[in-house]
Amino acid sequence: MAILPLFVLLLPLALASAPAGPWDAFNYAPESRTVWPTAIKYTEGSVQNAQNLVSNAGEATLSGNGTWLTLDFGGEVGGLVSFNVESVSSSSSLALSYTESPLFISPFTSDDSSYPSANMSYDGVLPLPQPVPTGYYTQPAKSLRGGFRYLTIVLNSSPNATTGSSAEVTISNVSCAISFAPHVDNLRDYAGYFYAKDNEFWDEDFLTKVWYSGAYTVQTNTVALNTGREVPFVASPGWANNATLGIAGPIIVDGAKRDRAVWPGDMGIAVPTQFVSTNDLLPTRNALSTMFSAIDPRTGALPESGPPLSQTGSDTYHAWTMIGSYNYVMYSGDMEWLEGVWANYTKAAAFLEGKVIDVDVNGTQLALMNVTGLRDWARLGGGGINSEGNALLYRVLVTASELATYMNDTTHSAAWSQNATALKTAFNAAFWDPTQGLYLDNTTTTLCPQDANSMAVLFNITTSPEQAQSVSEGLQRNWNALGPVPPELPDTISPFISGLELQAHFVSGNDAVAMDLLRREWGYMLYTNISVESTLLEGFTANGSLSYRSYRGYNYDPSYTSHSHGWSSGPTSALTFYVLGLIITSPQGQTWSVAPHLSGLTAAEGGFETGLGWFGAKWSLEGGVLTIDVEVPVGTEGTVTLPVEGKVEVNGTQVAVGESGTLSVGGGTSTVVVTTAT
Repeated sequence: MAILPLFVLLLPLALASAPAGPWDAFNYAPESRTVWPTAIKYTEGSVQNAQNLVSNAGEATLSGNGTWLTLDFGGEVGGLVSFNVESVSSSSSLALSYTESPLFISPFTSDDSSYPSANMSYDGVLPLPQPVPTGYYTQPAKSLRGGFRYLTIVLNSSPNATTGSSAEVTISNVSCAISFAPHVDNLRDYAGYFYAKDNEFWDEDFLTKVWYSGAYTVQTNTVALNTGREVPFVASPGWANNATLGIAGPIIVDGAKRDRAVWPGDMGIAVPTQFVSTNDLLPTRNALSTMFSAIDPRTGALPESGPPLSQTGSDTYHAWTMIGSYNYVMYSGDMEWLEGVWANYTKAAAFLEGKVIDVDVNGTQLALMNVTGLRDWARLGGGGINSEGNALLYRVLVTASELATYMNDTTHSAAWSQNATALKTAFNAAFWDPTQGLYLDNTTTTLCPQDANSMAVLFNITTSPEQAQSVSEGLQRNWNALGPVPPELPDTISPFISGLELQAHFVSGNDAVAMDLLRREWGYMLYTNISVESTLLEGFTANGSLSYRSYRGYNYDPSYTSHSHGWSSGPTSALTFYVLGLIITSPQGQTWSVAPHLSGLTAAEGGFETGLGWFGAKWSLEGGVLTIDVEVPVGTEGTVTLPVEGKVEVNGTQVAVGESGTLSVGGGTSTVVVTTAT
């Protein structure tokens, strides 16, 4: 049995609230678990007093066949819609349609969530019972819509009408009972925060807004156990969200509208967001436990996705589950959970290592993983001796070795560390192309993918700062005005892979490039009026349309694209870890570091909570003086890396700094002041 470090707390619960401040104005989470429309988007036909439905101000009346109105909830919401039917003629029928994007507002169909259909009409509308009853109506639980901004209420003449009266209905109190984060009373009570002004962007509050947008996106992806998309998918028209998603809830899924299932690759971005914002890690524990419970006991293979999809055959998503395990343990310190899955974790590691074969590359024998489980994030190619798969294996081995030390499993720790070192050497020998200054996709191509090159920098597979800088520069050749177009998935912009690239630019020291990417891609997602302007798109095309993955599994159905997808929330953790510079380096932050990336800004502040307490940092640069305030739990220890040179004082006492510009700092409150030579 492992000896648990004294600093570990076993319950992955958020413990406290972040301090209040001007950043709270940018929190997208609703103040109540019941929300009302904020505006009328459209009316068609005879609608009287429609404005009364805004903020529950009174009654509205729809009259005549084919009359409809669209209510705007002001941002992404999700849950069960209710309203009062004050009066209704016997010849009336009512139906509801839902959409995230205003492009798909329709009285005839909702945006698609069950299945992608080229005519964008798979889901259809939700009809009310016939005859329409008076009184309080709530949509059936199985017909939950997990993500929408616009609700359309449609009045038609009943096909069963026997009287000559016209269709008419009076309704009031149209609301949505929020279904996501069901275990949280106050959705706005975050454990962490971030705040900075961006004087280089047209909206100086952009950075704070995008941080909170990512946090809210992940909140909407945190759902009750029995609210998954039904599989097999319901027959068209229709949808159902009453499937069981795992072994326990609440649980983190990939998207609010769809797929509403556990996807470990998505968690690679979403869980760091979750940690720095809400510290609500119980849904992550449940998701990871679900994946390990479904391991193939014969082979050690982990599934690609959770139930009810339960897809298999992905070496990369197998690796992401293992990387996610490391992230969860680092953030939560939950060694009890790690001990419970350790036997399956070691089987899963052996499964990946069993795919390592000897490969002849230019006359040299190299040990590299042969990727045979081809399912992935939608990229083309990927099989065989592939750089993305091997980059993920490297990260698995490095993090597995560290986890093994917490389990006192010295045998595995040493072996995984040794294998990681060997794989790093083989990776660079097999894939590095000095003529392009980038890593190749495989040993038989000249294509240099966005995913593997971003991972190589982020996972420290590069062998020198110069090589990392070369990769950062090379990745920019894929950019257009809205972000990177990956060679491995043409005509597509993937916020998932771009989230990895964003971090890679920071790691390589190209802060200005990282900020440029952030403004281009996430600026577009946050402000475009074809999306929800509150949460973050799953992806989009190179020209900004919603036809993400049209030719790659989504059947040319732009309405199927999710507008609230946790894998797109990369800036939330990147702003905390790099711009603010605050990161933990051991479970729960027994050790930590502060290394601000000034990034052309004059100030930033923020922090997060772990089981040990509050970790906060604040820095400002004014008149040649950089001030860094650090507040961390007593008993911890860390380092502060200075981004500028000059005379250094710590708590008023001048200190000497070595060539690395790094200071050792103890727990508690410290102020570091650097006066630069001007």
